[in-house]
Amino acid sequence: MSTPVPVLLDAESRAALNKVAAAPTSQVRQVERARIVLLAADGKSNSQIAAIVGCNVNTARLWRNRFLAQGLAGLQDAPGRGRKPTIVGEREAEIVAATLTAPDNATHWSVRRLAAKVKVSKSAVHRVWQEYGLQPHRERTFKFSRDPLLVEKVLDIIGLYLDPPEKALVLCVDEKSQIQALERTQLALPLAPGRTACRTHDYTRHGTATLFAALSYPQAKVVGTCARRHRHQEFLAFLRLIDRTYPTGEVHLVLDNYCTHKHAKVQAWFAKRPRYHLHFTPTAASWMNMAELFFSILTRQRVRRGSFTSVQALYKALHAYLRDWNQHPTPFSWTKTPERVLVHYDIAISGTEH
Repeated sequence: MSTPVPVLLDAESRAALNKVAAAPTSQVRQVERARIVLLAADGKSNSQIAAIVGCNVNTARLWRNRFLAQGLAGLQDAPGRGRKPTIVGEREAEIVAATLTAPDNATHWSVRRLAAKVKVSKSAVHRVWQEYGLQPHRERTFKFSRDPLLVEKVLDIIGLYLDPPEKALVLCVDEKSQIQALERTQLALPLAPGRTACRTHDYTRHGTATLFAALSYPQAKVVGTCARRHRHQEFLAFLRLIDRTYPTGEVHLVLDNYCTHKHAKVQAWFAKRPRYHLHFTPTAASWMNMAELFFSILTRQRVRRGSFTSVQALYKALHAYLRDWNQHPTPFSWTKTPERVLVHYDIAISGTEH
């Protein structure tokens, strides 16, 4: 019997094979092939590999030789393997058409309901859905701006991000209202090997807080303060904090269209301070304010899983997060041009005036 050709593995290939062999989601045949190659690389003969893996010696020889000839790509199934689909042509088109039409007394199809409707197996429906990228069980939300000054505002704000004025400060200002001080009824179970972190579904409400924040672009340092409400009085107090923090120089503020930002007393405050320049996002497009990105990060990292015994405890947690953030801020960078943003609106509201 001839001696099998030795298999040599580099570090990258060995790591990839070990990952496949150890992953609980790997298919059985992929695990078998990975183990065969790993054992071959350890100097085992085909008969030894067959005994260890529990396969036929010809199988061990096949995948050793396939790897030697094609590398990792040779361990994949050859094109055309498996049973050919029988639901094709008109039947396939029928499944697609039915999927795109809502059923009676329901908002969308499930695999089993549609399979019963068109009289095919649920696996056939699933295959067609995968092939055409159909996901009736999923839904996304959207909101298109109807602002008559949409184009002008998009050009203004994105231009400010992409080419900020020299020797001027750009601040993205916003408030995150209705942050709830929720206290879980029992202590959370911490993360542990083999167990995800757990928390109770029920809680005690202790009130809400509003976080006012001004994020400097692109440095992403944040000036922030908490308040119980978010009226124009609280907003004016926050503007005074900004004024004390940045006492000199030209300041450009990016704001959304919340009525507080346009209150008569707020306008009077800005009128006495001409160094401030206001840039309002289009209506229904507050996502253009980079402060929203910071609020998203804050919610995921500190608020959503938190348990707070009082509103004051929530204040303390939010201020501590701000201090920690400002010690090592991650700069934000806007990359999309106005044309790339506006093309979505043009497609969605073609034929209408902005």
